[in-house]
Amino acid sequence: MDITSIDQLDPNATYSYADYLQWQINERIELIKGKIFRMSPAPATRHQLFVGEIYRRLSNHLYRNSCKVFISPFDVRLTPLRKTDSSKIYTVVQPDICVVCNPDKIDLKGCLGAPDLVVEVLSPGNTDKEMKEKFEIYEENGVKEYWLVEPDHHIVLVYKLNEEGRFIGLKPFTESEILTSEVVEGFEVLVKDIFDV
Repeated sequence: MDITSIDQLDPNATYSYADYLQWQINERIELIKGKIFRMSPAPATRHQLFVGEIYRRLSNHLYRNSCKVFISPFDVRLTPLRKTDSSKIYTVVQPDICVVCNPDKIDLKGCLGAPDLVVEVLSPGNTDKEMKEKFEIYEENGVKEYWLVEPDHHIVLVYKLNEEGRFIGLKPFTESEILTSEVVEGFEVLVKDIFDV
């Protein structure tokens, strides 16, 4: 049976990346630990402006660099076991922005393995469960740096992976501060400039 709608899927079932590849669903979805998550409807204008501004700045900074920056929709396939067999991958996410510095992780289907940097701009459609699951997935898969951009308060929350493989949260970066990255060497942006678009 052709799967063309998320409503044809059992919300309690566990699905793999191999299943995901078979679906012909127009709606954007993510697969987190085998569970289906509807992505928010088309993001609000300001969400897209903030994503676009961060992407533009990262892209300009990484021009002709071995690190590559991608913007959603872009499939990132994750598994803590780092298996390459798609039937063993139970998580496929589409971060707003990600930076991948290992070219071996990039293929025709997206990224296989943890990006070095993931940026998510929060929107009203983000559920608490989705945010918790993504935080845990990014942490256990070894994303080195994770930025959560909070549009309502104009702050950026930065989490960096420590030597034990756990995210450590830095103090929130406010509009008057310069956001830097350990992963994207030399990158910096005044937080206010992200939101003044």
